[in-house]
Amino acid sequence: MADRVLLESLAPVVEENLVRHVEAAAEWQPHDYVPWDDGRNFVFLGGTDWEPGQSTLSEVSKAALTVSVLIADNLPAYHREVGKYLRTGPWWRWVGRWTAEENRHEILIRNYLMVTRAVDPVALERMRMAHMTKGFRRPAMHLLDVLATVAFEEAAAAVRHRNTAAVADDPIVAAIADRIAADDELQAVFFANLVAAGLDHAPDQAARAIADRIADFQVPSVELADGRTSDEVLAEAGIYDSAREPELVFRPLLERWNFFTRTDFGEVGEKARAELAHLKG
Repeated sequence: MADRVLLESLAPVVEENLVRHVEAAAEWQPHDYVPWDDGRNFVFLGGTDWEPGQSTLSEVSKAALTVSVLIADNLPAYHREVGKYLRTGPWWRWVGRWTAEENRHEILIRNYLMVTRAVDPVALERMRMAHMTKGFRRPAMHLLDVLATVAFEEAAAAVRHRNTAAVADDPIVAAIADRIAADDELQAVFFANLVAAGLDHAPDQAARAIADRIADFQVPSVELADGRTSDEVLAEAGIYDSAREPELVFRPLLERWNFFTRTDFGEVGEKARAELAHLKG
């Protein structure tokens, strides 16, 4: 089925899920999570510049928050790629809502890091500039491939933030990570519901997209100031390990989509299902 036809066919599902998402999402304010009393000026305004002894967070929490703020800050690049496909009606309204939610995450984390002096602000800004300048590019994909990819990415983000909360050595960091994870989970449900609708409209095409996107799935990675990648740091800390993606990301969504029990696949869908047999619960 052509992407244009799918865009039109799935538009009512997008509208329905956008309404559901907005009703289910808790209203919260990023400024509420920032301990503003801890803030003070840097040298530029007559204060004191950052030095390592000012930070009270563990290296694990620092790395997790740095990764989160850099990924969230680069959302204009991520969403530009997605937005190429979703530029009409309820699709475009959803992209706007999703971008606004993710930008709120970036605002919260960056404000927290700056006010508490948890990380070197100069190093963070240099990484942010490099990350944003490089941008983010996806290979050319059809609509169902895009939806499956983002469903997996949001599910992975929720895992990362829940685990960040679990290992956090600071109650505010734990609260921030849990708050963001709740948003990630709602966003994952939105995209998962669209994939489910895609399976109903074009079973073989959707099954092929799911199998292909699992085969090449990789969460956005950030190079940190010490030369390591975020993948390495988060895996070592037990926050996110790609080796556990089958268990924590792929299998729950495949079960949600009844992928292994559907009876509407043709030859293409059955081949895709066979390729994912190792993920069957």
